[in-house]
Amino acid sequence: MPERLAEMLLDLWTPLIILWITLPPCIYMAPMNQSQVLMSGSPLELSSLGEEQRILNRSKRGWVWNQMFVLEEFSGPEPILVGRLHTDLDPGSKKIKYILSGDGAGTIFQINDVTGDIHAIKRLDREEKAEYTLTAQAVDWETSKPLEPPSEFIIKVQDINDNAPEFLNGPYHATVPEMSILGTSVTNVTATDADDPVYGNSAKLVYSILEGQPYFSIEPETAIIKTALPNMDREAKEEYLVVIQAKDMGGHSGGLSGTTTLTVTLTDVNDNPPKFAQSLYHFSVPEDVVLGTAIGRVKANDQDIGENAQSSYDIIDGDGTALFEITSDAQAQDGIIRLRKPLDFETKKSYTLKVEAANVHIDPRFSGRGPFKDTATVKIVVEDADEPPVFSSPTYLLEVHENAALNSVIGQVTARDPDITSSPIRFSIDRHTDLERQFNINADDGKITLATPLDRELSVWHNITIIATEIRNHSQISRVPVAIKVLDVNDNAPEFASEYEAFLCENGKPGQVIQTVSAMDKDDPKNGHYFLYSLLPEMVNNPNFTIRKNEDNSLSILAKHNGFNRQKQEVYLLPIIISDSGNPPLSSTSTLTIRVCGCSNDGVVQSCNVEAYVLPIGLSMGALIAILACIILLLVIVVLFVTLRRHKNEPLIIKDDEDVRENIIRYDDEGGGEEDTEAFDIATLQNPDGINGFLPRKDIKPDLQFMPRLQKRVARRNVTRCCLKRKTVENHGFNELRGQDQKRK
Repeated sequence: MPERLAEMLLDLWTPLIILWITLPPCIYMAPMNQSQVLMSGSPLELSSLGEEQRILNRSKRGWVWNQMFVLEEFSGPEPILVGRLHTDLDPGSKKIKYILSGDGAGTIFQINDVTGDIHAIKRLDREEKAEYTLTAQAVDWETSKPLEPPSEFIIKVQDINDNAPEFLNGPYHATVPEMSILGTSVTNVTATDADDPVYGNSAKLVYSILEGQPYFSIEPETAIIKTALPNMDREAKEEYLVVIQAKDMGGHSGGLSGTTTLTVTLTDVNDNPPKFAQSLYHFSVPEDVVLGTAIGRVKANDQDIGENAQSSYDIIDGDGTALFEITSDAQAQDGIIRLRKPLDFETKKSYTLKVEAANVHIDPRFSGRGPFKDTATVKIVVEDADEPPVFSSPTYLLEVHENAALNSVIGQVTARDPDITSSPIRFSIDRHTDLERQFNINADDGKITLATPLDRELSVWHNITIIATEIRNHSQISRVPVAIKVLDVNDNAPEFASEYEAFLCENGKPGQVIQTVSAMDKDDPKNGHYFLYSLLPEMVNNPNFTIRKNEDNSLSILAKHNGFNRQKQEVYLLPIIISDSGNPPLSSTSTLTIRVCGCSNDGVVQSCNVEAYVLPIGLSMGALIAILACIILLLVIVVLFVTLRRHKNEPLIIKDDEDVRENIIRYDDEGGGEEDTEAFDIATLQNPDGINGFLPRKDIKPDLQFMPRLQKRVARRNVTRCCLKRKTVENHGFNELRGQDQKRK
């Protein structure tokens, strides 16, 4: 209350003070605000209206400055007086001139250079510029010489309430949960006022709600919006529009105001349970429907939205809980009933289920509103359908010995028609699973028989598929897999596991193990293999070798003595009888080859065959190597001799620096003259390889080519002539080559 009274008094006196300041004074000591008169000099005199006067004596000093004030938005016929400059140095003779400079000097503020009065010549706006800094100085009127140093002072623009509040961030949007308690905070808004918040109440704002009651309220000072009613229901009304006002001058009359809107949306909470649209649902389904097929959908509606409306569905009771299941569709928010196990119309024709829908997310604040779940009844009727045959077992496992007789019965499959009509069944084998046609089946009773012999060692398992077809409706077909296992019988004799070849050292010791062998049997007895080894009856007293059975079902062959000699006997053959433990037991004879070899002192085999062939003729390995070396040397000599003989028959190649005349062969025979110079090409001399062969003349064909058709005498004469011509050409060619060589030098 005291604060309100002070604000009212301040609002009343403020205009009077401003008017008093702005009135022009009659004399220097007019009742003007002390801050509006700027004086300098000594003595400084300050007087007021009335009979009393005070004289203050001070020492001389500079300007004494205070702030000046001017009212904004003032518009009158005359410029408004802001203040006055005065110095005691002015005796009134008009010899002092006042100068004003700084912000707005000459444009906004103008000074009377004689009296020092400062006027505002333009309308001012505090929101554009709140204060101006200017410089005042007193100078001599005639010389313009400064009488005082320049000093700064400030003119402040005094605020008036000329700006209405504004909501810069409006319009506003806010949310609040439905069913909120009274006084729940929704949001807060903020308005701004461009007026001076320090001076007066021009910027003091008060908030109120013009529209939106009685649902919401607002704090006048803080502008916090709160709920004014409890338990507002989103399902009844989801959105509210609130109009908010901000008024300055503390909300008093004459103040300016601004408005904005606030849209409040109630958010959903889970305050409503799900509810089935109907209490009883009816569905029908054929008995041959595929497992997992959707039979029908049930839906429980929920007035809530989002996750608050999500419900889970379950089958809680009924006679079909084992055959059916229900799943929740998160998108459609309904329950899907699916088939879990096969149906049989002949067994049961209808089922009744009790399904429940319950909210997934439950808010404990509203648990008192009741259970957030609902139930409904579902009746499912099974429809009859023509079903395929049904085998008595989903799979069959049969066993048969590999020596079973042909056409013997291995096993039997059975099937029936589940329909009331009960059609007869016909059986067959899917031949894609029995390409070799090893089995047959009786089409009437399903007995499987053997068609071809079996061999367990080739194939232990045979997997076939049996087809059952209704005779009245061939489209009704069923299939069943049948696995046939072939049982073993002892029909294979044991034998060596591999081809063994033993090596016996000549310097071996008696009792030394020569070789260890093992046996194998293609059969597969239940208790595993056990082999018996023995020598032939006529070789029981073998003087050279003996056998020993090992614990790992293998056999070791030992030498009875030493002193074996390859020259006397190179190879020994040892037949061994191997018997199995079958019933009846089977046996076979395998022969082990033993070679006598030369070994080092450490028992390492060095040779077995080569020396055995050369030693009987008295030659050692060193002698054999020497003979081979001699043969190779003779071959090299022969090759060299043939090569040298060939080089001797080649013509002599004359070098450039040799005297050609030393290589000329002279003959006493007369040559053919100039015509014979064309007998041979000069290129012959440049190609030594061509000298050995016969080169014919260019102009004629030599008679030598046809020598076999001429007589021996004519042929001999032509050959002689040809040789003479050749020598002449050679001499001519050598002379020509020598002349060319001299020219180059």
